[in-house]
Amino acid sequence: MVHFKNRYMVMKVFIDAGRGESDPVILTQFNVTKVIRDSIQLNFGECGLAASLGSLQVKYVNPVTKLCIIRVSREDHQKVWTAITMVRSIGKIPVSFNLLDVSGSIRACKTAALECDEAKFEQYKLAAGDCITLEIILSVQSCFDKIRGLES
Repeated sequence: MVHFKNRYMVMKVFIDAGRGESDPVILTQFNVTKVIRDSIQLNFGECGLAASLGSLQVKYVNPVTKLCIIRVSREDHQKVWTAITMVRSIGKIPVSFNLLDVSGSIRACKTAALECDEAKFEQYKLAAGDCITLEIILSVQSCFDKIRGLES
């Protein structure tokens, strides 16, 4: 039996705040998956897309801290990483992706993502001050629970 090898990438999404809108796009698994697929197709063609599509999966997206976890096969992770680097917009909003961590197991990825997500949320709470609502806090806590519950 052959074991399927994966790579997990923890990515930070930077949204261009120069548009004048405080939070112009809401990140979802659908949005992130679509822009990655479009970028792979644009840069590597149909054959490149077909090769990486079987293993490509956005496992987690936090719309508040703009952190996401992407699973891809070990053979295709550099191609997908390159395609993600070339993403310039989601819809009409300019964005850029920054790779924070690459790991071969979901356990190591969960640890790195949880540390980064908690630090980013602390920064968000300091920046928001009194404007942070209970709804946002509960939303972020549910995202933390999703990270802890990730399994392969």
